[in-house]
Amino acid sequence: MSNDSLLGSAVRLIPLSVDHAEALFPSASDPEVWRWMPRPRPECLEEMRAMIMQMLADRARQCFAVQRLGDEAVVGSTSLYELDLTASRAEIGATWFDRACWGGPYNAESKLLLLGHAFDGLGLARIALRTDNLNVRSQQALTRLGLIHEGTLRSHMVRQDGTRRDSLYYSVLADEWPSVRDKLLARIAAKAPA
Repeated sequence: MSNDSLLGSAVRLIPLSVDHAEALFPSASDPEVWRWMPRPRPECLEEMRAMIMQMLADRARQCFAVQRLGDEAVVGSTSLYELDLTASRAEIGATWFDRACWGGPYNAESKLLLLGHAFDGLGLARIALRTDNLNVRSQQALTRLGLIHEGTLRSHMVRQDGTRRDSLYYSVLADEWPSVRDKLLARIAAKAPA
């Protein structure tokens, strides 16, 4: 599968490599950044490299490092995963950003670029995103963008603290993509530096 760079106005999504481990480790090792992630937080650079290698070994995944265009710093990561071209679907996840980027245009533009790649580039029919039932901020953001809450998988996975997590599933379909794209573009414009 092609895994080319995707260029926006604030970020560029570049194919993830183990070489990005050092740049990504500070954010991935931040407990607040990693709070809602279902996989264990990397405790050292070697664990970060191992996690990236595991992600890259998954042939049904396209992984990206998020590079801020202003200074070319790698500030996060995001992926298309469970990519099934035959069934014409994928999920977006394994997304995190350095805390200094929270509230900026970076996450919204990363979603815009990935959804555009999925629908316009790969011709997919459906993209799903899932979130922890306790992550209200994420649920509100997905709803604001026009994604549809499809349902909840009860006791779906184990959180890092050992408690059971319900996963809320949201999706966007190809014919809904233009409306979601417009909302993302408006969100990015509102967050752009003056």
